[in-house]
Amino acid sequence: MIRWLCALLVGGVVSGFALLLLTGKYVNEGPVVVVITREHGLHEGDLFVVAGWVVAMLALVVLAAIRGEGVDS
Repeated sequence: MIRWLCALLVGGVVSGFALLLLTGKYVNEGPVVVVITREHGLHEGDLFVVAGWVVAMLALVVLAAIRGEGVDS
């Protein structure tokens, strides 16, 4: 139970950071790859943010799902 709670907390923080990166402007944005609206689009640099977020979420699910020999398993 504690493991899943920690995974949800970390997942929320990582998702918040990814959202901030995707909605903000930064130096290495790169060209627009996918146009969403006239003012917004998915930049080349955003693909790395999304890929990092996916890897982090998969790692959290695997870590939380592993049954260990600890007190909370």
